[in-house]
Amino acid sequence: MKGTAIQNNIRRLRFEANEMSQAALAERVGVTRQTLNAIEAAKYSPTLELAFKIALVFGQPLDAVFQYPAGSMS
Repeated sequence: MKGTAIQNNIRRLRFEANEMSQAALAERVGVTRQTLNAIEAAKYSPTLELAFKIALVFGQPLDAVFQYPAGSMS
């Protein structure tokens, strides 16, 4: 499976949020732990709605959680 160009800081943010588990975050945003694991590992891109939900859980703006690196469009 090819990864996505979208990078994220979910793992770091989970650690900073009292070491929140993937399962706990997944439950809060309404997905399975496996889905969250794939997003965190950059194997799957979240929908825009899910990306906003994840950012809201951490109280962060979307671009603090997810990044699309310059040069990824070529």
